[in-house]
Amino acid sequence: MPSSRITTVEQLRRYLYAAMQLEHATVPPYLTALYSIHPGTNIDAVQVFRVIAVEEMLHLTLAANVLNAIGGIPDLTRPDFVPNYPAFLPDGETDFQVDRQAFSEACVDTVLKIERPGEAPSEERRLLRRERHQGTLLAAAPDESAMQFYSIGEFYEEIIRGLAQLHAEKAQRGERLFVGDPGLQITPDYYYSGGGEVIPVTDLDSAQAALRLIAEQGEGKTDKVYDAEGEMAHYYRFQQLRCGKYYEPDDIPDNPTGPPLTIDWKAVYPVKTNVSIDDYPEGSELRTAGLDFNTAYADFLALLTRAYTGRPELLLEGVPEMFRLRDKMNRLIRNPLPGAAGVNAGPTFEVAKVPGRVGR
Repeated sequence: MPSSRITTVEQLRRYLYAAMQLEHATVPPYLTALYSIHPGTNIDAVQVFRVIAVEEMLHLTLAANVLNAIGGIPDLTRPDFVPNYPAFLPDGETDFQVDRQAFSEACVDTVLKIERPGEAPSEERRLLRRERHQGTLLAAAPDESAMQFYSIGEFYEEIIRGLAQLHAEKAQRGERLFVGDPGLQITPDYYYSGGGEVIPVTDLDSAQAALRLIAEQGEGKTDKVYDAEGEMAHYYRFQQLRCGKYYEPDDIPDNPTGPPLTIDWKAVYPVKTNVSIDDYPEGSELRTAGLDFNTAYADFLALLTRAYTGRPELLLEGVPEMFRLRDKMNRLIRNPLPGAAGVNAGPTFEVAKVPGRVGR
């Protein structure tokens, strides 16, 4: 079995960059589902998706803080940063497909799989060989392209373990693991999400706390509805949409007993799943709108990169800028796709195709 062990600082940096890719990879699907909902309808679902999208931005920022703290570079403008969809995530011994798709029962089932905790039955089963896919394999071992962790939680547990081991090894040699510029850290002064506070990372304790916050909010190992700060884990927020009820503070997992939650599955624009810019005819208004959105999204990722690499104050615009993309998304989502009966256009998030914007 290939080793999942992190043994060098460079490996650790690659894992943390992969963690940033993983946290961001949920944003295009969540925003697509959110803005496919007809205005003024499905208020409960809109709130759930909106809150979780904001918290994914918090997770992205926490991973960037850890990477900065060990001297890495959080560059969201690299051509490989945004995954190709469908992407694939682990669900125990198998994996499942993650699409950019309209809000639906199938969409909610997928996001529940994204956020579901999972613990490998043994250390030998933490890292498993997967079949090759055309889309991006997420929560994979960066140095083993065909190997994926049993779950997102196991992926983070290896990063936490690797941090501790490398920190101890360096301390024995009188060296430091946390050599990054503290001025690059995003502090609470520059970020407010309402769902957990950003943690500046300067040492092992703060690094592990940042990673465990990511895990406890949904992408990790937890069998509790609420985390240590009293915030509901993402998995259970989404589960409310399937159960048709809200969780109460004392409820046990999988058994919400609160007020009813109503969903109108038909009040949705039928966005084509994993729509591509190539679906839009050359010279058409839809193609122009699609390219305009991709340019704006590339600019958004460039803004985050500047915030994470020396301009932390720019992050005050990060979350509002993400939601300002709504109008550009609506120009696509609310229009039928020519030549494809029964489906609408949608944002494609293909920033790697934006000339001169990505990879600089």
